[in-house]
Amino acid sequence: MPALACCVDAAVAPPGYAAFIAGDSSLAAAVPFSSSTTATAASGDSVSTQWSPSHSAALYRIDSWGVPYFSVNDSGNIAVRPHGVSTSAHQEIDLLKVVKKVSDPKSVGGLGLQVPLIVRFPDMLKNRLESLQSAFESAVQAQGYGSHYQGVYPVKCNQDRFVVEDIVKFGSPFRFGLEAGSKPELLLAMNCLCKGNPEALLVCNGFKDSEYISLALLARKLALNTVIVLEQEEEVNLVIEISKKLSVRPVIGLRAKLRTKHSGHFGSTSGEKGKFGLTTNQILSVVKELHGSGMLDCLQLLHFHIGSQIPSTALLQDGVGEAAQIYSELVRLGANMKVIDIGGGLGIDYDGSKSGNSDLSVSYGLEEYASAVVNAIRVVCDKKSIKHPIICSESGRAIVSHHSVLIFEAMGAAAPTIPAVNQINIPFIMESLSEDARADYWNLSDAAMRHDNETCLFYADKLKQRCVEQFKEGTLGIEQLGAVDALFDLVMKMIGGSDPVRTYLVNLSIFTSIPDFWSIGQIFPIVPIHRLDEKPAVKGVLSDLTCDSDGKIDKFIGGQTSLPLHELDGGSAAGGGAKGRYYLGMFLGGAYQEALGGVHNLFGGPSVVTVLQSDGPQSFAVTRAMPGTSCGDVLRAMQHEPELMFDTIKHRAQEFCIFDAAALSGSIARTFHNMPYLELASSCSLTALNNGGFYYCNEEDYNAASVESGASEDEQWSYCIA
Repeated sequence: MPALACCVDAAVAPPGYAAFIAGDSSLAAAVPFSSSTTATAASGDSVSTQWSPSHSAALYRIDSWGVPYFSVNDSGNIAVRPHGVSTSAHQEIDLLKVVKKVSDPKSVGGLGLQVPLIVRFPDMLKNRLESLQSAFESAVQAQGYGSHYQGVYPVKCNQDRFVVEDIVKFGSPFRFGLEAGSKPELLLAMNCLCKGNPEALLVCNGFKDSEYISLALLARKLALNTVIVLEQEEEVNLVIEISKKLSVRPVIGLRAKLRTKHSGHFGSTSGEKGKFGLTTNQILSVVKELHGSGMLDCLQLLHFHIGSQIPSTALLQDGVGEAAQIYSELVRLGANMKVIDIGGGLGIDYDGSKSGNSDLSVSYGLEEYASAVVNAIRVVCDKKSIKHPIICSESGRAIVSHHSVLIFEAMGAAAPTIPAVNQINIPFIMESLSEDARADYWNLSDAAMRHDNETCLFYADKLKQRCVEQFKEGTLGIEQLGAVDALFDLVMKMIGGSDPVRTYLVNLSIFTSIPDFWSIGQIFPIVPIHRLDEKPAVKGVLSDLTCDSDGKIDKFIGGQTSLPLHELDGGSAAGGGAKGRYYLGMFLGGAYQEALGGVHNLFGGPSVVTVLQSDGPQSFAVTRAMPGTSCGDVLRAMQHEPELMFDTIKHRAQEFCIFDAAALSGSIARTFHNMPYLELASSCSLTALNNGGFYYCNEEDYNAASVESGASEDEQWSYCIA
């Protein structure tokens, strides 16, 4: 530790205690750092020049969790492969180009939307549905299974109108349906399935009252293939009573509470003490009640749910096999069974580890999952000579997770400023130190001369703590305390004990956009979407805009407590064409995050755009855009009235700021209309219609929307975020 020894010793004016105590305040010239520092830096530059996009793909595990939808292109940007393995090279979408198109001002051809931003890729939804269907069809054919697969999408995963409508449209060729768990979700599903395949299932889960059951029976009356799944024993009496009143013959399912238990975090809904489902005796009671009412033939579906993120096919087969036994027993008891609904559980490999021992990963793919399910049901049914049932699954997470990418921006990075050796004025520090604190300093100096890092750290910490106590007592000034902090930071740097992790401030609310990280510790892949042809030189954690200590991300995939990041460019033209901005993407977050997000600190939802692959020069088209929630919107959600608030503040401005009241009022009005997030540069957003602010990318769609909404030219408005 020669460098540190020189630093500490050089800070002492004439060498030796006596000379210093005598009051000679002249400082010896600081000894410069050894040439090894320069050599190391040069070596680092050499390594950086050899860095390639493939290095970044490996560093961030993109080649694992991102396959087959995300990769790194030759420009060092994230490339989106909307059709999965079927995506050709010219169909790849450069994610940075999408962000630039959406966020650039209209004056330069952009849409002027503000980040944070959710980018949706419907082509990916279509590919996920087709891949899931194909996996089951292959398993059915390979095993000689006597029925077919017919899935449903649980709308709770993402209730966005366009997501659900796309799933119904893309799934129509193979009778893909919807699952609802509440009355508004049921209304949503009924509306969407009016345009879907008439054979598509509408599975009604969740706790139910008379209104819910009446609505489900009405859906049946409207020729929707509706199944009322009993979650509680008491619900059977309501179904019997209301169906008779409405003269509707219901199709009934029941949810079984399996003995098979999923041990991970997501398995809390499984096992005998799980939240949902009927026990064995309750199932028998329901069968008896339906038989007594002459409605046992209405019982046609068995539903169960082992838990989300089932880690292995071994656990999956165990649970499905148990359910198949219950199914065969219901057949024996006289029920008109036709469908076995295996619920959710098809997992996502969030960290790319392909591990069966983690809530963040699964050890199988779609093909292995489908094969395990088909095999488990087939074996039981064949032994019992039972007709193979239709297989239904509620694989929401697996369908929507990939299609949505959250984009946010790093606004700055906090790092301690460590002074040079000759900037630390030791005599100034020593002026007011107690005897104990002075002794700590001399012990620190001695340890530095002996190259004893551990002792250096010990006495540096003691010196700092004693000075803090003196400051609290009022015997040490703030300037001296700052000088002691600087000395401590310098010592820590020289002995390699300083924390290399920086805090990056990101233009985001974790509580709004990544609530699962805060609430259950769910970890998502987070990656810079550009500059991946540069070696990241910084370890960082992410801190959001909220005034909350939990508003940070300090856990990342791979068990890491920091994320490799690049130095911020500070507005230069560098940065992979992002004009000095530094964009990060959170991936695989298309399920649950939007519905669960709150408005902590009144930060609302991000802007949302829909992007389709096209054959144009950029390989994409922005087909729909929605500005993020404004300050007025979030205030209104909390029962405030923005219009009245504005009037009150405007009148106040007229009273106290007579000459510039108009300008102040205009500024306040703009703030009500702007998003709550920070903005580096002013821009003006796209022109929208009075149909919820949706943007249509071509004139034909725009004109069609104008006619449909009945909006006149005067009624069209500009949503300005300048």
